Amino acid sequence: MSEVNANYDEPWKEALGEYFEPFLRFFFPKVHSLIDWSKQPKSLDKELQQITASSDSGLRIVDKLFQVWRSDNRETWILVHIEVQSQEESEFAKRMYIYNYRAFDLYEQPVISLAVLGDERNNWRPSSYGYNLGGCEVSLKFPIAKLLDYEAQWQDLEKSKNPFAVIVMAHLKTKATTGNSQQREQWKWSLVRGLYERGFERKDIIKLFQAIDSMMTLPQELQQSFEERLNRYEESRKMPLLSNMELRGIEKGAVQNARESVMTVLRLRLTEVSPELIDKLNNISDLSVLKQLLEAAVTVNSLGEFQQSLERITRPDTEN
Repeated sequence: MSEVNANYDEPWKEALGEYFEPFLRFFFPKVHSLIDWSKQPKSLDKELQQITASSDSGLRIVDKLFQVWRSDNRETWILVHIEVQSQEESEFAKRMYIYNYRAFDLYEQPVISLAVLGDERNNWRPSSYGYNLGGCEVSLKFPIAKLLDYEAQWQDLEKSKNPFAVIVMAHLKTKATTGNSQQREQWKWSLVRGLYERGFERKDIIKLFQAIDSMMTLPQELQQSFEERLNRYEESRKMPLLSNMELRGIEKGAVQNARESVMTVLRLRLTEVSPELIDKLNNISDLSVLKQLLEAAVTVNSLGEFQQSLERITRPDTEN
């Protein structure tokens, strides 16, 4: 059975955009208490692009920037930086500092930088950056949330109705089942079933299902088995919240977004994409293949190299 790459970036980014208030309430309650939630936070995606434009930090980064208002009616910007690399990165704290001062320099507003560490190294907990030279001292301290710490709180996560309890559980079990697709399918089913049993509203079940389904990637045969089990469960409970049509629509939307991401990266990094290459990409419907092609699009140095990667990734496996 072929192994597929997990997808952490998109589920985290989507969840942050949809559930920003629960995010702060779950991970950073002190920051949450500073904000006047009667005023709608504003997502600043264009402004964030200016701040991170020259970053070469790669795919395993999720950044979001929000404009909020404090309880004293003052405007504040919150820069949320989610690190989901599986390995320790020496430049992480420095990058947090750079993004913080760029945001302040560009917009002259107080900036709160926050980091969620989703890696697998328990002792890696960067929370500050600074230097002292010739009497000049510069420093930044920033709050962090380490996802590994929540493994010891699993029972609390199972009881919580905060959407990010579900996201954390999915993240931890996706990491824990790397290389074991059958175990991942079992955990994926358990987490999705829990959405119904916790009493989430229909719209939240669908959004959180999308996050779990996108993050906890499975080989096609196991994904089909998972969906069949979900259909049987809904029929037995007479709760058809996620119909076959909705499941297919979710999958179709994810595939189309993945195709567009590959083409956008190729256009930005290399040159205009040929109609022939567009046709090839449009004929690919396997989400795991498209995610591999997206990684290739980010790393190759020419369209020729990408074509070679495309042929290698889509070549039928003749060894098994």
